Amino acid sequence: MDVLKKVTSWYFSKNVLPYWVILLADAFTVFVCSVFSYWIITNTQTTYENHVDLFYTAILYAAISWIGARVFRTYSGIIRYSSFMDLLKLTYANVLSLVIAISSHYLFRYMGIDALSAISPLGILMAFLLATMAMWGIRVVVKLAFDNSISNAKAQRALIYGAITGGIGLAKSIRSQSPLRFELMGFISHEHRIKDMRLMNVPVFTLDDDLESVIKKYRIQAVVVSPLRINEFRHNQRVQDLFIANGVKIYMAREATEASIKDGELQTDNDVRIREVSVEDLLPRSEIRVDLKSVEELLIGKRVLITGSAGSIGMEIVRQVARFHPEKMILIDQAETPQHGVRLMMARDFPDVSCEVVVTSISRRTRMENVFSSFRPDYVFHAAAYKHVPMMEDNPSEAVMNNIYGTKIIADMSVKYGTKKFVMISTDKAVNPTNVMGCSKRICEIYVQSLDRKLKMERGEHTQFVTTRFGNVLGSNGSVIPLFRQQIKNGGPVTVTDERIVRYFMLIPEACKLVLEAGTKGNGGEIFVFDMGDPVKIADLAKRMIAMSGAKNVEIKYTGLREGEKLYEEVLNEQEDTKPTFHEKIRIAQVREYDYDQVNQEIEQLVELSKQFDDMATVRKMKQIVPEYKSNNSKYTVLDNEEGGGMLTPVK
Repeated sequence: MDVLKKVTSWYFSKNVLPYWVILLADAFTVFVCSVFSYWIITNTQTTYENHVDLFYTAILYAAISWIGARVFRTYSGIIRYSSFMDLLKLTYANVLSLVIAISSHYLFRYMGIDALSAISPLGILMAFLLATMAMWGIRVVVKLAFDNSISNAKAQRALIYGAITGGIGLAKSIRSQSPLRFELMGFISHEHRIKDMRLMNVPVFTLDDDLESVIKKYRIQAVVVSPLRINEFRHNQRVQDLFIANGVKIYMAREATEASIKDGELQTDNDVRIREVSVEDLLPRSEIRVDLKSVEELLIGKRVLITGSAGSIGMEIVRQVARFHPEKMILIDQAETPQHGVRLMMARDFPDVSCEVVVTSISRRTRMENVFSSFRPDYVFHAAAYKHVPMMEDNPSEAVMNNIYGTKIIADMSVKYGTKKFVMISTDKAVNPTNVMGCSKRICEIYVQSLDRKLKMERGEHTQFVTTRFGNVLGSNGSVIPLFRQQIKNGGPVTVTDERIVRYFMLIPEACKLVLEAGTKGNGGEIFVFDMGDPVKIADLAKRMIAMSGAKNVEIKYTGLREGEKLYEEVLNEQEDTKPTFHEKIRIAQVREYDYDQVNQEIEQLVELSKQFDDMATVRKMKQIVPEYKSNNSKYTVLDNEEGGGMLTPVK
């Protein structure tokens, strides 16, 4: 057994069968077929001299076969990975060698060299025909033996979701992988016209079939989703739940791009990237495409400042901006250790980008003055903010100082030092806020929008202020999915605040791409609202994560809404509407506008009040500035019953 194991390991290693071994094997095949053809055709008693002439002639044709092999490089591939194209090249090579061999036969006959022309032209034709078939057979047998040996080891029995559209190319890539990860058992097609047919020698099923019976009959362990069917699959919750409930692992190939699609078919290679999905991949959302070329044209060679660079959104903006080759980047965050990680990431991934990493708070006016006066950024992406709702409910003064006062400082410095565009990252929690954090972000929106309005009225060319508003991003620090994943790993329980609670989700890279496009293309004064797709019920998300993990006896525990938390988030309030923009996923919120001087005065009073660390007084002032702010499940609910309206008068 040890000897067999060593031989098997040697055979399946990358170094087995060097090209000269393949050349010799093919030449020997031609030699044997030449001798065999001679005996078949002559079928007579031969002399010793005939044997010698036959030997020399067969050797000659075996050598001639090297000419075709060299021209078409039939030896350059690995036999166990042979494809139809390899067999076709082999045919071309042997046809060329056949022509040379027949020509040599007549030449040697003419020269009277009988020792090299013992085989007749018919015999030569038969010899190369038999040799070609033998070479084909050897390669097919070796490939089948290899595929079977691998598939019987660790390959998972799999279905491909998507047949005609992208499935064929994906199947070819799967079958050419080494080691073989999946043993193809069938396709799931959306085309009813090919139902009950066979593709690539496996059956085709449709979504109308009893897929649960198919899974059990064929002992399916995995399903691989074609890149051209990913969006469809994300919205087919029924099929997802069917696979998950039956313990079938779900895999997705890489996302399809325009360059990978030709005539409606996926163009793949042998190194196609297939990965097991996470719950984020299965959320019902559509792929977002962004015109990054136009963004690059605006940012290339510019000076870009990014606040909150160590946060989930900020770090992704750093990565994406760095790809556009700015003249210089300055990255600001007060979290020292994460900021050190940003520094290492820039040195590793973007060594050619001039970058300065600063550890400081955006609420330090003197430090921000120093940064802006020396750096003078062309573009500012403002992502710095305290974002955790329960934390800010307990620390409203900090929310005011960091979120509101910090934003005011960055905005004011942008105007003073001639920044072309200021892009602020806001949140859907700013709409009809029910908590301190959401209200603080709404006040930030009001300030930058009123400042932009003031500059438009007073100046021609000025700093343009753009706000982007969206919901939760998948995988961000402190988001629900990493929390659930850790709770499941620990054996539960998985904590959900309320069975009815729903949230919108978006991938961090997609959200940041929309931020870049909206920010760079905006004209100033807009609040851009992103289409977040369909809302997701958090309880269903928790159930799905438990099922996908394979964990047993993990319960879901409902803990009740936290202070300031909503059952659902909104991207607009009742008095707001939207209008379309340059991107189908981005709309402009038509919101109330306010006079800058009045807004500035109210915010300065709020900042001074926050320095006294009187939570009730601070929140009372915030409610006066944003009258739609109604606390939910919070100690500040008592303030909603106090008389007194908003302190700001809309001008539009």
